Amino acid sequence: MHRFLEVDACMIRAQRHAHRAELYYTDPAHSGRFTPPMSSAPSPRSNLAVLSRKGADRVRAGHPWIYRSDVTDLQAEPGAVVEVRDGRGAPLGRALSSSESQITLRMLTRDATPVDRAFWRGRLAAAIAVRERLAIDATAMRLVHGEADLLPSLIVDRYDDVLVAQTLSQGTDAHRDLIVELLVELLQPRGVLLRNDPKVRTLEGLPQEVTLAYGEVPPQVEVREGPVRYLVDPWHGQKTGLFLDQSENHAVAAGYARGRALDAFSYHGGFALRMAPHVEHVLALDASADAVAAIAANASRQGLGNVEAREANVFDALREFERGDERFDTIVLDPPAFAKHKGAIPKAVSGYKDINLRALRLLKPGGHLITCTCSAHVDEGMFGSIILSAATDAQIPVVVVEKRMQARDHPVLLGVPETYYLKCFVLRRAG
Repeated sequence: MHRFLEVDACMIRAQRHAHRAELYYTDPAHSGRFTPPMSSAPSPRSNLAVLSRKGADRVRAGHPWIYRSDVTDLQAEPGAVVEVRDGRGAPLGRALSSSESQITLRMLTRDATPVDRAFWRGRLAAAIAVRERLAIDATAMRLVHGEADLLPSLIVDRYDDVLVAQTLSQGTDAHRDLIVELLVELLQPRGVLLRNDPKVRTLEGLPQEVTLAYGEVPPQVEVREGPVRYLVDPWHGQKTGLFLDQSENHAVAAGYARGRALDAFSYHGGFALRMAPHVEHVLALDASADAVAAIAANASRQGLGNVEAREANVFDALREFERGDERFDTIVLDPPAFAKHKGAIPKAVSGYKDINLRALRLLKPGGHLITCTCSAHVDEGMFGSIILSAATDAQIPVVVVEKRMQARDHPVLLGVPETYYLKCFVLRRAG
C-alpha cells in the first residue's frame, strides 16, 4: 500500500501568512491594458506588479486576491511569479500573475521568500501534514485546498492510491509539472490525474482538459468513507470524483436519521448510504441517470436493501410528494450551487426557499431537515433568513439543532469570506 501521509517533517515550514479563497469564482475576462510607469521603469517582463493604495491595503489586510482594477502596473509573462510592491515601492510579497482573469494576482508570500522548488515542496508537505493530524476515517480526502493551504488555485484530492489535481489559474498551471513531480516524491501515488476541465480555466485563457500526468489512473477507484465504500470515477465524476466537502456532514446526518428518509440531490448517495443503516427506508433522488445508477450500485455493494434510487427533478418530485400523502422523518437537501455569481442571488434565494418550504411541509413533527447550500455568495445569515422565511410561510415551528460547514480537510481562512462556501443547518420540526 502506498504511503500517502508520511511526510518529511523537516520540510514543513511554519505557515504564518493569511490568505485564502474559494476557487470557483465567475470573473470577466481581461479587457484592460496596463500603463508602463513614467520613470525608473523596470525592463519589460521583469516580474514586477505595482498596486494602488486600495490594492496594497487589501494585501496588508490578508486577502490573497488582487483585482485588475487595483494593479497600476504589471510587467510579467502570463502565470509568472511576480514581486508585489505598493505605489511607493514598499515590498508586499510575491504572487502568481494572470494576464486574463479579473483576479490578476494571487498572493503566495508576504515577504521576499524565493518561490523555488523548496518553497513548493514545503507548502505541499505542510498541507499534507495537516490532513495527517486530522486522522480522517476515510481513504478519500482533500490534501490541498487552494488558498487555505497557502497554495492559491491548486486543488489536490486523494482517492485511495490515486491523486487528482486541478491547476485553476495561469500561475499554478505554469508550475504544474513541478507540482506533479513533488506530489509523486512526497506521496508515491499509483497515478496522478490532472482534472483541468472546470469552466473557470477558460477565464484564465486556459484549455479545459483531463490528462494523465503520472503513472496510471483506472476508470474506477474504490474508496472508503467511514463504513461506506464507493466506486469513484476520477476521470468523469463531479468535481474530482466525489463531493468530499460533505463527508463529515454525511456522518452527522446519520446520527439524526430515523424512519423514512429522503436524500434530495443525492449524486452518488453520500447522505443516503450513511443514513441507510439507521432508517427503515431511504429514497435518493437525482436528475442524473448516471448518478442514480451509481447510487444503486454502491448500495448493492454495501448490502443495503432499503435504499431506493430514483431519477427525478427534485423540484417536481417535492411538489408531487406534497400533493400526495408521502411524508418523511428525515430529509436532506444538498442542491448544487444556485448562485455562482452575485447576479444570480435573487433567483437562488427563490430556489432555496422553494425547496426548503416544501421539505418542511413534507417533514413529520419531530423530524429532522438537514439543509445545505454550497453557494459562496449566499452567506450564513442570508441562508438562515431564507429558511426562516420558508418556515414562516409554512407556518411550521423550526428549531436549529446545529450549524455546520465543509469538512475539516476543506479549511476556512478567517477574514476571507469566499472560503466559507458550504453552509449546513440541522433543523428539527417542533410541531
